[in-house]
Amino acid sequence: MTAFLIAWRQLRSQWAAGEVRVLVLALVLAVAATTSVGFFTSRIESALVRQGGMLLGGDLMVAADHAMPDRYALEANQRGLQLTRTAEFPSMVLYGDDSQLVEIKAVEAGFPLRGELTILQHKVEPALMLTGGGVARDIPAPGSIWIEPRLASRLGVNIGDQLEVGERQLLVSAILQREPSRGGDMFSIAPRLMMNMADVASTGLIQFGSRVKYQLLLAGEAEAIDDYASWLKPQLARGELAQKVTDARPEMRNAMAKAQQFLGLSAMVSVILAMVAMFLASQPYVQKSLDGYALMRCFGASRRFILCILISQTLMIAALGSGVGVLLGFAAQAGLAVLASRLLLETLPAPGVVPAFAGLAAGFATMLAVVWPHLLRLRDVPALRILRRDLAEQYQAHWLHFIPALLVLAALIFWQAGHAKLAVIVLLALLGLLLVIALVAWLGLRLLARLPQNVTGAWLLGLAALKRRPGLVIAQVVGFSLGLTALILLTIVRGDLLSSWQQTLPEDAPNRFIINIQPDQINPIKQFFERHDLQHVEIFPMVRARLLEINGKALNLDEYQDDRARRLAEREFNLSWAAEMQQDNQLLEGRWWEPLEHGKPLLSLEEGIAKDLHLKLGDVLTYDVAGTKLALEISSIRKVEWDTMRANFFAVTPPGVLDGYPASHITSFHLAAGHEQLLNQLVREFPNLTIIDVAALLDQVREIMNKMSHALEYVFAFSVLTGLAVLYAALVATREERVKEATLLRVLGASRRQVVQSLWTEFAMIGALAAVVATLAAAIMAYYLSSQVFNIPYHFNVQGVMFVILLATLLVPAAAWFGMRRFLNLSPRAVLQSI
Repeated sequence: MTAFLIAWRQLRSQWAAGEVRVLVLALVLAVAATTSVGFFTSRIESALVRQGGMLLGGDLMVAADHAMPDRYALEANQRGLQLTRTAEFPSMVLYGDDSQLVEIKAVEAGFPLRGELTILQHKVEPALMLTGGGVARDIPAPGSIWIEPRLASRLGVNIGDQLEVGERQLLVSAILQREPSRGGDMFSIAPRLMMNMADVASTGLIQFGSRVKYQLLLAGEAEAIDDYASWLKPQLARGELAQKVTDARPEMRNAMAKAQQFLGLSAMVSVILAMVAMFLASQPYVQKSLDGYALMRCFGASRRFILCILISQTLMIAALGSGVGVLLGFAAQAGLAVLASRLLLETLPAPGVVPAFAGLAAGFATMLAVVWPHLLRLRDVPALRILRRDLAEQYQAHWLHFIPALLVLAALIFWQAGHAKLAVIVLLALLGLLLVIALVAWLGLRLLARLPQNVTGAWLLGLAALKRRPGLVIAQVVGFSLGLTALILLTIVRGDLLSSWQQTLPEDAPNRFIINIQPDQINPIKQFFERHDLQHVEIFPMVRARLLEINGKALNLDEYQDDRARRLAEREFNLSWAAEMQQDNQLLEGRWWEPLEHGKPLLSLEEGIAKDLHLKLGDVLTYDVAGTKLALEISSIRKVEWDTMRANFFAVTPPGVLDGYPASHITSFHLAAGHEQLLNQLVREFPNLTIIDVAALLDQVREIMNKMSHALEYVFAFSVLTGLAVLYAALVATREERVKEATLLRVLGASRRQVVQSLWTEFAMIGALAAVVATLAAAIMAYYLSSQVFNIPYHFNVQGVMFVILLATLLVPAAAWFGMRRFLNLSPRAVLQSI
């Protein structure tokens, strides 16, 4: 208790004297940075998941080829989840003498749980049916239907007309312009018709043997959805499948995974900057405390008693700084969330309490870990320091004393990363960077040691100051380099990530597929496209096949634990052939065949299916092709850019291998909005073709990815601002010694101008050296992260690098001058009295 009271009194005294304020400020900014980023990124992630739910119409979709057991819905109700049901099936509809194949979707009240239906409820010309609609407040009323503009155009139907749907005449009450829940099913083979579930039975369309896709859509809090999915997985029977949005669409899965990795990287920037600022800010706090603890040793205080005082004081500082930091972090993210919700997201989910507790824990752990080497120094301060002030300066901390700080930093990095590979890369790179920076700074000081002892110029005074304080200079270079590296790294990766997203789904990405093209129709269809200014449309062959054996052993689905692997193994494949590899494919292993290998039984596999089915080069796969066995040897493994939306295949053979087998052809192309009539003309000329429309799906995916881009822009800007604030706190922490030196120079006759010039020279050198090292290190780390973690192209920006070096060379001394300008304007006598 005595130690606690002494610690409290000392803390009050040090706070009044300003000795501990810099450390508390650094801790507050550190916790505020990590907490605010934690609050905001968690809310952004939850919001993006909800936005992504538009592609399914909910947070979780359970699909089956049969009516699902009632226990699925009962369990969801008991868990407090929202739910609704749908049923999808193809059928013909009639309007007068015309008929058309449609995809009917029957929905219940509450659909969709995520996203909105957009409809047009008044008659317009067919060309205007894609615009001018509003958000639907409900589903189609009983006895009415909503149809897509494509169906209205093909049949010449408008609002107010009636269509014959099975045994019913149903009123067209609206034009369905936009519908969520298309993400789980990539292809829309026929136009959509939406009806009320209550009308399905009266149409007589669903009979025994009908092909119906039943869906149960659920929505709720992320944790509740995950718990329900865990309960549901072992319950699923044959023909049943559970999907989240990240499982349903590969481009959404990739985009959201990259977004979460970038958010983790942003949070790690705050962690690294926080630790740097804490280490530097602890220096003046310790220096000011040496005399007090030396005096206590003179009065007989034991080392253990002093350590108890120090730990109590450290915990008080941690409680104060962490508490204020959490409050500031919450306030900062709240203001940012309001701005973000107005600009890019409708409503962000409410913040949870986890980031607050995590911020408090991180604050206490960081404070104890950073101050621990200094606590040992204060505990061991000799009593003779009262007479000999150089004794405490001879103390050298053992490297083992810094292990707690490294362990805490590693734990925080792993926690913020959320991705083990990303955390390991950053941590190893950070340790390597520390060694490189320290070595470069040491070499620079060795060069400065050759300066003459007697200097007169102001700029030489600045260089001499670097030479007099080698330890402090190395610490500052390390601190600034780490901070700049983190910020530059974030800038480079953010730019590459946003650029890759923009290239993933460009405006001219293919949005229509055509299947069932017969061999004799290839040239006429190409001529049709050329007549309508659709150039460079490629048509690819494909042959249906089913995998039977691997290396002569019958396929055993029980060997695959993963559900996706089982589905891939038992599905029918589309085998294709090509003489040259497509431009959006990349060869990873093996080799592509030569022209002389025409007809040789070789196979090129996509990397994903090879990994899921545990296949490798040299394996022989036996397929059933039209009742005939065909054995093919894997000669290469490719990476396929599925995000390009071009026609691609899991398995490709050389030309001549599939000759004689029944084949059809497929193509994809981009059709600009307003030219939908071209599709009707194409079908009239080639009635057997099946046109697959993915335009609506691409619009939804593109919109969600744009929102992800905006979210990352805000998180990036916020991380930069907090990083700069923490760097400034680290700079202020060294102000005390600078003030003393400037005062001594003024007493010895130096003018204010000379002192300012020497200060600018010293910090310009530190800033330039830190910027060069940080830029090179960030470029190397960004290359590795882009290629190995984010899987995006890397672009080295030479102009940006030069700009960063110039900016750091100017901003670092400007910040130092800004922090000391009040003292530089005072007379030497006033400054001496203040210190």
